[in-house]
Amino acid sequence: MMNMQHIRKTLSFWLALLAAGLLAFAGAAQAGVKIQHWQTASGSEVYFVENHDLPIVDLSVNFAAGSVRDTAEKSGVAGITRYLMTLGAAGMSDEKISNKMADVGAILGGDFDADRAGFKLRTLSSEREKTQALEVFTKILQQPDFPDGVLEREKARIISSLQESATQPESISSKAFMTALYGSHPYSLDGDGEVDTVAKIKRGDLQNFYQQYYGAKGAVLAIIGDLTREQASAIAENVTGGLPKASAISPVPAVALPTKPVEQRISHPASQSHILLGYPGIKRGDPDLFPLYVGNYVLGGGGFVSRLTEEVREKRGLVYSVYSYFMPMAEAGPFQIGLQTKKDQAEDALKLVRETLDKFIKGGITEAELKAAKANIIGGFPMRIDSNSKILDYLAVIGFYKLPLNYLDEYNSNVEKVTVAQIKDAFSRRLKPENFVTVIVGDPAAK
Repeated sequence: MMNMQHIRKTLSFWLALLAAGLLAFAGAAQAGVKIQHWQTASGSEVYFVENHDLPIVDLSVNFAAGSVRDTAEKSGVAGITRYLMTLGAAGMSDEKISNKMADVGAILGGDFDADRAGFKLRTLSSEREKTQALEVFTKILQQPDFPDGVLEREKARIISSLQESATQPESISSKAFMTALYGSHPYSLDGDGEVDTVAKIKRGDLQNFYQQYYGAKGAVLAIIGDLTREQASAIAENVTGGLPKASAISPVPAVALPTKPVEQRISHPASQSHILLGYPGIKRGDPDLFPLYVGNYVLGGGGFVSRLTEEVREKRGLVYSVYSYFMPMAEAGPFQIGLQTKKDQAEDALKLVRETLDKFIKGGITEAELKAAKANIIGGFPMRIDSNSKILDYLAVIGFYKLPLNYLDEYNSNVEKVTVAQIKDAFSRRLKPENFVTVIVGDPAAK
């Protein structure tokens, strides 16, 4: 039984830290982020920021074990492997893992997407709390049990969720869009898997996946907080030393660009039409990243100040919402425009979106739009690195995608360097609207 008085004290302490953090990181966001980088003896990459403002440590470990490593026949293995690692390790049940973390006020988390499978830990930097939290965290990474009972329970939960998602227009449109955009490329696979593939997953599938994709040489550690370089190095060695000795992981295959338009219309009883259209975009580290990012802020990424919102929502009232974004990944992630509208307005809204995009690509943006976009992006940047957890996420991205160590320091200057001509050039080269993929869920004319 955990000590309730200790839990109350720990909770009060965390609340005090949160209040203090609002002040402590205000200066840190302005002062820049000094990133230290090295390799462990087992070959893992470590990215560390020393910060003694608060007595906390944030740690993440990322592996190239996202859904892109699944196959069509065993879709879902990657996501279930990552999740079940936190539900049983070194003989500890999921309840015991939770209790041990709660006993010292530690927080266990993680991320999963097409490229990455990640694990996060936040703990106090005091010796007892830090030691116990890291001990449990290390066992999760190095000694997962994948209990059969837990696997069957989670499979049932996932299958139920997939069946529910198959009735929701947002889920239907997203899944159909990625399938149409990526075809046989593994980026088309749903990270949750499919009902029939999840049902067939066995414990051995998870064990094999773990041994293949959770090797020390593929691990990327991000650490920030109340530690010295020596302490961070010791933690990194302990966390990675017992990971599998896996072979090098093959790179994600290149994405083929569509050579003709694809349009898919899907009937649905919802009162709204959900529309997605887009094209393969850019990779992490792409030289066109900043021109496309700043340009997209003007097109559809700037909320109510974007052209899509102004033209389609404010002037014509054709949509409830409309947006656009680029999602850089290991290979070309999607450029996507999304909108929701009444069914009887779907054709008019889609036509206007395409006209607005075409005008944007051919005509570019104005100097006034560029100046406003830069001011908003640069003005909001300090809020993106005003806490340990936010910086931790950036460290993980920098490390996993091999971005420059000065990426954060140079971010604002890279935004400031973008010109109107660069934006027009990048959009005209990278997007081909004549070959866009379009998915309409809730089309009244669909059979």
